Amino acid sequence: MTPSDQDQADLRLQFAKLKQDHADFDAAIEAMIKTGCNPLQIQRMKKKKLAVKDRLQKVEDQIIPDIIA
Repeated sequence: MTPSDQDQADLRLQFAKLKQDHADFDAAIEAMIKTGCNPLQIQRMKKKKLAVKDRLQKVEDQIIPDIIA
């Protein structure tokens, strides 16, 4: 079953938003490290970034399904 064009567009939009969130977390973490923030706060941000990356992968898998040859 292939998603409709609207579903594909929604998935691509969600993917773009998640990719931007991931980049924002990356920039925030770098800034926190440079300013010497609490390591616990940095670790929490890294966990959130990883969760966003996992969601990114799931959305990407929906956009580009695995093809078993």
